[in-house]
Amino acid sequence: MRLVIAAVGRLKAGPERELFERYIERANAAGRSVSLSPIEIAEISESQARRPADRMVEEAARLEPAIPRGAKRIVLDSGGRNLTSGDFAAKLAAFRDQGASAAAFVIGGADGLTKNAAAAADLTISFGAATFPHQIVRILLAEQIYRAITILSGHPYHRA
Repeated sequence: MRLVIAAVGRLKAGPERELFERYIERANAAGRSVSLSPIEIAEISESQARRPADRMVEEAARLEPAIPRGAKRIVLDSGGRNLTSGDFAAKLAAFRDQGASAAAFVIGGADGLTKNAAAAADLTISFGAATFPHQIVRILLAEQIYRAITILSGHPYHRA
């Protein structure tokens, strides 16, 4: 199954990008053993519109082409479900085992996603009630994808 991270904004060079890339590399190296393709990253430029509603519409339109047709959509939103790492791994495995061709993790901009974009989600998850910078959310997501792969493959990285 293909894995895609579609996010508004670009990670700039620096420690955040290095950590993100480290987890992506680990996930890519281990993913084949559990039938997951290397992770594709689609970074969408932030809208310059003045009104938040207009920004969300523009960003949603830019995100849409990055999401593979028929992909299971996993939206990251503060109002989403908090999953344990084991539950996250189980959801990813269930999508794979149900024959999904792809899973797309969608991260909106600073204003979030439009209601339509959020409603199209097959799963909406949150990494907690706190507000995190989008760079940190991407790192958390990359680590959780890697952790899910290690759980599915029986690797000792996850010891909970």
